[in-house]
Amino acid sequence: MLKQISEKAAPAVVPCLDPDFVPAVLWDRAFCDAVKASGRVRKVKIAMERGAESVSVYDTILFDNPTAEEAKANLFYVERLVKAMFWVKGGAKVTIAGDRTVAEEMAKIYALNGGARAFDAEVMGGIYNTPVEFVYADYENAPAPKEPSQPLGRHLKGCRIGFDLGGSDRKCAAVIDGEVVFSEEIPWDPYFQKDPSYHKDGINDTLKRCAAHLPRVDAIGGSSAGVYVANRVRIASLFRGVPKDQFESKVADIFLELGKEWGVPFEVVNDGEVTALAGSMELKSNSVLGVSLGTSMAGGYVNPDGNITDWLNELAFVPIDYRENGPADEWSGDIGCGVQYFSQQGVARLAPLAGIELPSDMPFPQRLIEVQKLMEQGDERAEKIFRSIGVAFGYTIARYYDFYPAIEKLLILGRVTSGKGGDIILQEAGDVIRKEFPEYKVEFAIPDEKNRRHGQAVAAASLPMI
Repeated sequence: MLKQISEKAAPAVVPCLDPDFVPAVLWDRAFCDAVKASGRVRKVKIAMERGAESVSVYDTILFDNPTAEEAKANLFYVERLVKAMFWVKGGAKVTIAGDRTVAEEMAKIYALNGGARAFDAEVMGGIYNTPVEFVYADYENAPAPKEPSQPLGRHLKGCRIGFDLGGSDRKCAAVIDGEVVFSEEIPWDPYFQKDPSYHKDGINDTLKRCAAHLPRVDAIGGSSAGVYVANRVRIASLFRGVPKDQFESKVADIFLELGKEWGVPFEVVNDGEVTALAGSMELKSNSVLGVSLGTSMAGGYVNPDGNITDWLNELAFVPIDYRENGPADEWSGDIGCGVQYFSQQGVARLAPLAGIELPSDMPFPQRLIEVQKLMEQGDERAEKIFRSIGVAFGYTIARYYDFYPAIEKLLILGRVTSGKGGDIILQEAGDVIRKEFPEYKVEFAIPDEKNRRHGQAVAAASLPMI
């Protein structure tokens, strides 16, 4: 059954370097078609709660009275869907309304002790300060959706500093009344640094460099990969090298400490949120999904009201490829997730498949630079890398429509989008949408070279209110 569904989900446009790619969006559609064709349809709701007043609900169908093979397909479908919901929406309590067996099996899969998705359960439990749990409810008794939202940023008056912390560089911008007077990016290597003073000293160095170009500093805003609650670090890949027993004492309050030292309004949020904010500000539009393709992969969403939600938007961990034995994420161990397709890691993964041999000990940022150099020279091997990324991205954008209620404009930023490669990514993604998903009228946007590298830092400067 799983194999049959995968065969029906074969894409019309195939990534040249990933010929076995099975788009999640097509697999899910093929699964639902198979359920309807069987005549045995069970309605199911998946409700993911971040709190009493914040609940996301996904309404779908499964095989009723399934055969053994259909039961496997039910479980695979729900597991991939829940995994995506965890990282797009976030939550700790999951109600499977309408199928008790699936609810019980999901609890085993996400068990901390020996569950296949123990990583995800541990992270979500840490973010929401409560263990992940799966419960069953009758379909009619599923929790109702509640999606709070609030304004973010857009404050540009005064002398401000904005910064964006990536895995290979720190970007910053000095802004006076909305005008950039200085911007810079500084290489660093935070991922495996055990001493958190490396991070704090590096961030402070960036802030001082910007401050030198301002008559005064009125406010500081920043963005970084990870989850931040009231300026406290809950989880962030930048600090993955710091021992766990030092996280709460040395990392969690690092931005609160910096705010006190500088003595001005100081706000830090997830880099995906700032990506979306940057897109909304630049495009003068709402219903914007911003995606950053850089050291990792981040996303953010500005809803039709111009507000942000309390969703996680950690797109790096969202499954987008359902093939067997897909590329594995080295952090979570899961396969087929966005980070292995739309980041520096993705470029490094595709390079040898394109016939580009680079030293195995060469850092990912340098490998990206080498591939981009070849791209600028018209190298067909490098072009294949960006075309493969673009095709996969097109199918993934269609997947995002399953979770975001409205996407009118899509903005992409990040190092992977620099140069000619970024134009090819958009071209291929647009072709996929037009051929396979004409019902989606999304408008693609990519900033000019300067803005695509520093747009997040500028938008971050607008975060604090003076």
